[in-house]
Amino acid sequence: MTLDSPLPAGYRFRRLTADDDRAVIDLDSWAFPVPVEPDEIAKMPSPLSWDRAVGVEADGGSPGGSPLVAMHASYPFTHFPVPGGTLPTAGLTWVGVHPQHRRRGLASAMLDLHLARCRERGEPLSALYAAEYAIYGRFGYGRAADDVRVTLPRGAALRDVPGASEHTVRIEHADREHHGDLVAAVHRAAGRDAAGLGVNRPGWASPETPELQAHRWHDAAAFRQGFETRRIVVVERAGEPRGYALLRRKLDWDVTGPRGTVNVGEAVALDAAAARALWGVLVDLDLMSETRPFVLAPDDPLLGLLVDRRSADLRVADNVWVRLVDVPTALAGRQYAADVDVTLAVTDTRLGENDGVWRLRASAFGEATCDRSDVAAADADLALDVRALGAAYLGGTSLSELGGAGMVTERAPGALARASTAFGWPVAPVCSWVF
Repeated sequence: MTLDSPLPAGYRFRRLTADDDRAVIDLDSWAFPVPVEPDEIAKMPSPLSWDRAVGVEADGGSPGGSPLVAMHASYPFTHFPVPGGTLPTAGLTWVGVHPQHRRRGLASAMLDLHLARCRERGEPLSALYAAEYAIYGRFGYGRAADDVRVTLPRGAALRDVPGASEHTVRIEHADREHHGDLVAAVHRAAGRDAAGLGVNRPGWASPETPELQAHRWHDAAAFRQGFETRRIVVVERAGEPRGYALLRRKLDWDVTGPRGTVNVGEAVALDAAAARALWGVLVDLDLMSETRPFVLAPDDPLLGLLVDRRSADLRVADNVWVRLVDVPTALAGRQYAADVDVTLAVTDTRLGENDGVWRLRASAFGEATCDRSDVAAADADLALDVRALGAAYLGGTSLSELGGAGMVTERAPGALARASTAFGWPVAPVCSWVF
């Protein structure tokens, strides 16, 4: 694949390999400081797919002597969930620049190269978790999903759900050999039939590659921050797994007694009864005073199970961001919640192939088509840039909300309301892990 993309004088792109692992770790520690020695990080399995990792070398190198001064990579999501289906998607990751080489256009050059390679690979979407909120909008990414972070007091009251008591619970050391297949199967099932509504949950990506799986299950002591080794809670009904949670505990004390914390890295349940059985355990572990789930969908069952939602310290954070790399393929590759026939004047300053007017036609929860239109941009029903289109793509951010913020312009009366309804989805998008 091409590495042709303009770089400032004195810099050049180079494909990275597993032999670059130590240099990559050192660069990453410059871009994202962590209190862990690079030698310790090097003992962990790398999550990277090396054929998708690209570095930037400088003639003078970095102050430490390595010629590697910037890099980016992506994960191959061959079945990234979008409303009503899946599409090949590049999960952009490990974007970093050595502080000695900031503000020279390296990140812009890397993002342009990434988008060009996505088109070469036939990936109509790119997705990412943003380290900083304000960065990726200028590259055409829109905030496509939010998640909820809560802190629950011990013994938080939960509503009763019929069938919850019919579940059994196992609490064990988490181990890939014993639990890897179970976790993968339940996670996939939860994404396919979200909340039992017969529709999928957009954004619910799985770590597909062997490298990501190995990294996901590696339990490095250096990153536990005083917490125990990873544990797992499995809830089953009639011997069938119906949910799980991956967690760690840490025990602290004060004069009033034990003040432990439960950090829940991921919690997944297939229905309300399984969710009630799972959370009933997680909020009532001995010696613990609070439970902190890491990422929850805005419509996660837990939020409805709480008798007193005010007792939860709750905040909303941005989750995955989405960039349409191939507008017609992406728009035709998802389903819509209502019939729609709309012309969209799309502006894309980085990928000229997306610029122009597109006619989107779809039946509710059926097939969609998207083709170039000969309608003039000034006469299109709606006008928006590719960033707004990415924000609305998974159904988590409404076109009406974006219109209210001036990011979508309505030119045909009623078009915004109709399109906003169609772009919505019955369940909120979310990705349950950070990539």
